Amino acid sequence: MRGMKYVFAAVSAAIFLTAAPQSHAQITINIGAPPACPYGYYDYAPYSCAPYGYYGPEWFNGGVFIGAGKWFHGPANFHGNVNNRLDPQHGYHGALPAHGPAQVHPDKFKSFQGNEARDGRGHVQAGGHR
Repeated sequence: MRGMKYVFAAVSAAIFLTAAPQSHAQITINIGAPPACPYGYYDYAPYSCAPYGYYGPEWFNGGVFIGAGKWFHGPANFHGNVNNRLDPQHGYHGALPAHGPAQVHPDKFKSFQGNEARDGRGHVQAGGHR
C-alpha cells in the first residue's frame, strides 16, 4: 500500500503539470524615437542635443544626422570625428541647442575642428583629427 501512495503522487503531479496552461513569454524592447536635434545629440543618456561643431560632416548623410548611441544607423565599421571640447563630459558648459529639426547644410562644416574619432556607439577610436 505504501508503494501505491508514491505511484499515486507521481501520477497526480504528472497530470497537474501537463494540464497547466503553457505560458509563452514575450519580450518587447522599445527604445523610442531618437531626439530631433539640429546638430545631432550626444551618444550617451540623457541624449541632450549637441552644439554646432561637435560632430564632423561624416556624421550626416544629405544633411541628416545618422544617429549615435542606441539609435545609430550608420555602417558597422563607422568612425567619425567629434570635437570633444564641446562635450559636457569633457568640461563644456556652453549653450546647447533646443530640440528641433535635425538637418545641417554641408557648408556648415568648413570650420570643423575634430579632436577625437568615435564609432556610432560612443566608443573612442584611434585616428581622430588632431
